[in-house]
Amino acid sequence: MENLKLLSEFFQAIDNDFRISTTHIAIFAALLQFRANRGFINPIQAYSIEIQKIAKIMSPKTYHKCMRELHEYGYLFYVPTKNKSRRSSIYFI
Repeated sequence: MENLKLLSEFFQAIDNDFRISTTHIAIFAALLQFRANRGFINPIQAYSIEIQKIAKIMSPKTYHKCMRELHEYGYLFYVPTKNKSRRSSIYFI
């Protein structure tokens, strides 16, 4: 139920935000699905490829760009890692 509330709040927030694309929406929804599969923890720890697979996004460049923008726009808090053997942290606000 909490994920549905977050998704609903996200859609309300982006209603008039022209910066948000379908790719941003796909990533946000994928993050919520990933979170649900892990017991609704906050923050989630994820490799980019895990979220890309759920969101059906092939390009790592697109994924990282959209994640950075979602962070900059205030929709989530993203702590990327440069170490490929460590997961990034994503906090839902």
